Amino acid sequence: MDIGIIGFGRFGQLSVEYLSEDYPVYVFSRSASNQQIQAAGGLASRLEEVCARDIVLPTVPISAFEETVQTIAPLLRDNLLIDACSVKEYPADIMRKYIPEPTQILATHPMFGPDSAGVTLKGQKIVLCPLRVSDGIYDKINRYLKRKGLTVIETTPENHDRQIAKSQVLTHFIGRGLSEFGAEEVDIDTEGYKRLLTILEVVGQDTRQLFLDLNKYNRFAAHMRKSFIEALVDIDEELQ
Repeated sequence: MDIGIIGFGRFGQLSVEYLSEDYPVYVFSRSASNQQIQAAGGLASRLEEVCARDIVLPTVPISAFEETVQTIAPLLRDNLLIDACSVKEYPADIMRKYIPEPTQILATHPMFGPDSAGVTLKGQKIVLCPLRVSDGIYDKINRYLKRKGLTVIETTPENHDRQIAKSQVLTHFIGRGLSEFGAEEVDIDTEGYKRLLTILEVVGQDTRQLFLDLNKYNRFAAHMRKSFIEALVDIDEELQ
């Protein structure tokens, strides 16, 4: 089996480093040099070569996913397209719309990145949403991920987006709020305040584009933000 990766950002590079331990990984990138790709364990390739691999994994921003899928759709054949977006309903709909059979499609969300899994994958989580994939291929992927030490969570795209609107989107929302507020280290602090500041560290490593995309492409995000703000207002009014 071989793997093709489109994009070589922080997560794309991490994917190449781990996957190349076990499989040949072909990489298409408009920005990274051949030397950078080779240093991570990948093989710098043309887009057509990448799309001919057994598994094709676009590691692009959510906002660029539809355009990417439209571009590669004519190049895919009897292989498997996997997304790794932080939302699931949107990429699932895009893949169903543009990718005809016999190409198979699988939606995933690796719940980690270079900062949390830079040393090992053990203990990290990955979400799988089988859309149009054979049992044999799905089982093979599932077993491989578990051998790498990952905890596999199978669910639907809708359930994923409902839960992630609280766990990830809310975290980023609070983190961006703390940043705009100007939260910083102080001499007279508490352990609780120190933990609060760790949210700044988490969101500070991610791009603003990811923050915008998480909110734009998750239909549950707006309601989550509204509910959270209303709760804060209620607490503030209680203190008047």
